[in-house]
Amino acid sequence: MTQRTRILIAIGALVLLAAVVLGIDALQRASGSLAAEGEPTVAPGAIPIRLDGKLVGSFTPADLERLEKVSFVEPEEGKTQEGWLLRDVIRLHVEPDKLEDDTLVTVTSSSRDKSAQLTWAEVDQPENYVMFDLSNRGTLKLVSVLPSLDTRDEWVQDVDSIEVANP
Repeated sequence: MTQRTRILIAIGALVLLAAVVLGIDALQRASGSLAAEGEPTVAPGAIPIRLDGKLVGSFTPADLERLEKVSFVEPEEGKTQEGWLLRDVIRLHVEPDKLEDDTLVTVTSSSRDKSAQLTWAEVDQPENYVMFDLSNRGTLKLVSVLPSLDTRDEWVQDVDSIEVANP
């Protein structure tokens, strides 16, 4: 076998190996990005909203700029919390007639292993200030004046999922 033949075999093997790696990568990307039929896709970094287990939409903090901002001063440190009401965020993707007073809304942070569960009646009252505020890192945190969310220890930081479940 000549030197030229060995070089051609080595180049052929490298090309074949690269093609296999690229093919596997393309298959993994295609299977990972498929949404269930009839469900929207979630953009990377977006927070999904599910209604009764089905994905109905998602949003990023930038999407919230079109919503009205609200604020309150939290009593623990006297700092102003400013952001967007959770009810307005949910209404971007869920029709109001699908929400009853006893509908459960669960906001979760998987990275912090923390969640808050509220009824729609609690979320729907503007004076409860159940809202998202931007953290210093640019992620969303759920805050409120409700007794179950009125201290920093109870807030849900780095929110990554919202689940709305009808009884």
